[in-house]
Amino acid sequence: MTAAIQASDLHKAFGEQVVLKGLSFSVAKGETLAVIGRSGTGKSVLLRLLIGLELPDSGSIRIQDKEVTTLRNEELSETRKKVGYLFQQGALYDSLTVAENVAFPMERHSKLNGSEIKAKVQELLSAVGLEEHAGKLPSDISGGMKKRVALARALALDPEILLFDEPTAGLDPITAHEIDLLIVEQKQKRGITSVVVTHDIHGARTFADRVALLNEGEIVAQGTMADLDKDHHPFLVEFLKGSS
Repeated sequence: MTAAIQASDLHKAFGEQVVLKGLSFSVAKGETLAVIGRSGTGKSVLLRLLIGLELPDSGSIRIQDKEVTTLRNEELSETRKKVGYLFQQGALYDSLTVAENVAFPMERHSKLNGSEIKAKVQELLSAVGLEEHAGKLPSDISGGMKKRVALARALALDPEILLFDEPTAGLDPITAHEIDLLIVEQKQKRGITSVVVTHDIHGARTFADRVALLNEGEIVAQGTMADLDKDHHPFLVEFLKGSS
């Protein structure tokens, strides 16, 4: 199976704080990988490395067979257009309406005209169940709705890869499950490859094809949830028990 993402021997430190210690993994085209682990174990840093917002101290990152760590700015920008990124807090523009937030990437990075962008915005908001809220500001909608808007915006340029940073953080269980199902839906309808950083092991059981457990900068276990349930690694057993 073709790898959409291939990370090899990644090392990253901030001063004396070592975050990643020789991390290696791959994500097949159309696969959803959940990266789980305790807070402060480098999960969010890993996403920033994948999209080139940070550079590793050493190691290789290939996105669709392009080496991200050596791309020039223009090439990196082109690669990023194929990757949707959902920030933990949604990162919506407060002064723009829901519809304007979704339209923003298309206005900057596509050749669509105004009417085409408007139609695409309606399509994307419909896909996340928010077409009736297009004219509202982010301050007028709930946290769960903001995550949905962020997903619609991340899909605006028809990415082949989605990176999610704690997509259900701070949400009630019902709303969190709705977001989990939206992740599954994007895979089924669009064939999108996803990496989802999450604390939510219940969500991972819903949407992940495979799970990688990160601890102290290293992957200590990975496989399907069925594989992890049978694994007796001490930290994994402790983590699953604490998440149950």
